[in-house]
Amino acid sequence: MSAHLDTPPARVRPQPGSALRLASRAAPVLSVPVVLGLWEAVIRIKEIEPFVFPSPSGIGIALYNGLWGGSFLSAIQVTLIEIVVGFLFGTLLGLFLGILMASITLVHRVMFPWVVAVQTIPKVAIAPLMIVWFGFGVESKILIVGLTCLFPVLVNTMAGLQAAEINRINLVRALSGTQLQILRFVLLPSALPYIFAGLKTAMVLAVIGAIVGEFVGSRNGIGVRILQANFTLDLASVFALLAILSAIGIVLNSAIRFAELKICYWSGRSS
Repeated sequence: MSAHLDTPPARVRPQPGSALRLASRAAPVLSVPVVLGLWEAVIRIKEIEPFVFPSPSGIGIALYNGLWGGSFLSAIQVTLIEIVVGFLFGTLLGLFLGILMASITLVHRVMFPWVVAVQTIPKVAIAPLMIVWFGFGVESKILIVGLTCLFPVLVNTMAGLQAAEINRINLVRALSGTQLQILRFVLLPSALPYIFAGLKTAMVLAVIGAIVGEFVGSRNGIGVRILQANFTLDLASVFALLAILSAIGIVLNSAIRFAELKICYWSGRSS
């Protein structure tokens, strides 16, 4: 019995898939210093001028000076307002129209061609009209962002509502459920994964729409700062502002993914 007690416990071998999962999660993080290091090395070895292609160190200095000096902060605030408010406006309108068009066939036949026609027009062509009608403030950029976000949310909402299982709908009808109850308890839960897919697409387009609007005409914003830095050949600041834009897009998209995990926990489709 003592010999049995003196036997050392067997080591727990790690699962074969655990190392692979750890490597897959660490790879995106580890790739950042590798890419930046190679980038810095090529710039220094080739002695490329900063006004041709800046180094990561130069971009970092420009980013620090812009944030610490406060010159970037007001631009970030303006662009964030345009993105968030325009995104909310476009997605709410897209949800409303998507539910309405999926529920009423006549409304779908009348409105869908108009929606497609508006979305077919490039936003670069619409932006000057918005500037003329609503001025150089954030209002015109909010409308541009809203129009950009409208279509993906609308189409995904309609697709999700139409993909609901007919047996569930018939069950609620057999229990004397109203059309509103069918929408609330059957159609919308089935459509939520589709809706979140449209929201994630719309968020990416919202960032693009805000910058397009600022390029056409604006008093302040990240797009305006990019144009100013590009005009003075300050490419380090241009890259720093682009990095800020990427960070904004990643954070906002991650927030939508987090909400999807919490709300659509049953679907297993969040990505």
